[in-house]
Amino acid sequence: MSSVNTAIQLITREQAEQGATAKGSTCSPALAKGPWDYDLAEALAGIPAYGPGASSADVAPAATPRQGQLPEAYKLASDAELGERILAAKAALGDRAVILGHFYQRDEVIQYANFVGDSFQLANAALTRPDAEAIVFCGVHFMAETADILSAPEQAVILPNLAAGCSMADMADADSVAECWEQLEEIFGTEPDAEGRVPVLPVTYMNSSAALKAFCGEHGGIVCTSSNARTVLEWAFQRAQRVLFFPDQHLGRNTAKALGVPLEQMPMWNPRRDLGGNDAQALLDSRVILWHGFCSVHKRFNVGQIEKARKDFPGVQVIVHPECPMEVVDAADSAGSTDFIKKAIAAATEPTTFAIGTEINMVNRLAAEYPQHTIFCLDPVICPCSTMYRIHPGYLAWVLEELVAGRVVNRITVAESVQDHARTALERMLAARP
Repeated sequence: MSSVNTAIQLITREQAEQGATAKGSTCSPALAKGPWDYDLAEALAGIPAYGPGASSADVAPAATPRQGQLPEAYKLASDAELGERILAAKAALGDRAVILGHFYQRDEVIQYANFVGDSFQLANAALTRPDAEAIVFCGVHFMAETADILSAPEQAVILPNLAAGCSMADMADADSVAECWEQLEEIFGTEPDAEGRVPVLPVTYMNSSAALKAFCGEHGGIVCTSSNARTVLEWAFQRAQRVLFFPDQHLGRNTAKALGVPLEQMPMWNPRRDLGGNDAQALLDSRVILWHGFCSVHKRFNVGQIEKARKDFPGVQVIVHPECPMEVVDAADSAGSTDFIKKAIAAATEPTTFAIGTEINMVNRLAAEYPQHTIFCLDPVICPCSTMYRIHPGYLAWVLEELVAGRVVNRITVAESVQDHARTALERMLAARP
């Protein structure tokens, strides 16, 4: 099976040659270009953007990191040449460097990773290499921040393309959350109830900035992943009357609903509106206050896609990520983290048809890894994570060859004052095991 990048190249070429008669579709033909084209466009416009793909319509904050220009030699190099340079650099560095690749990363990059997994699995994988001088994180910005928090101070965490951010993580910023918290304290007060539960506790999804993890650590809160969100919410409800959950509304809603929290007790907080767009009584009656954030990859999935999959493939098993909207999770056979999805497919003993609702690179890789099954993405349009796609073999070759030359580029560093509180929230998460 060809990679997602290869498929996009072919589709774009066919569309140019045949127009509307071309087979297959992608959400943006610009995905066929090198990410350095987006770097240049942003530099010329002076405005950051997430690039083509699922998050192309999301507005990037002014402070979004931008990538400088990749040296021309890496832009012009063929795939084969880049591969040779990456392998040569890896050999020269040996155990001095470890490469981490997220499940959603393109195949052309993931093939060089020492470890492949979700964001927290990869941060933990880095801990198994304490002697590595550099941790090259082929993922997005918040993942590299977490790796820096958990790794040793002398280890350098490197993000091959600084523009590889996360639009969902950016939907909740430290100032907006702090302002929300102040308003909630005015309504709820700060005194615990007769059972010792505080009025509200902050819970942030792993897909958030280090600053927000630190906010949770400082205010008695905790971090969760998509695999342990239920356990974390149970932990929070033991300590608080209600939870402020950010930045992903869908993970929060789906998890709380599974715990029996009624939808009417889950108001949405829109940071652009007074009291988040709620009245004080709705907030007082709440159990979970959901932040107005979402993943643009998982927002693309809908019930119609599931209905079509069931019609076309009777007996199909539909598995979706809990970042999908509630109605999609309700219509699926099961929902879980990227690791849950991978394990569910691996556990199938008989040939099975799976329709998967998560990022296309992972689905495509699963289909190649398990040829005995029929595995396809619910969304027929090839539309990868915009920011993951900013990582390209050219950037990986560049940062590795710079390391060989004794230079560290694109280092991600979290301030010590932020690290301390963020580490506290992460340690609480680690202690809250399912």
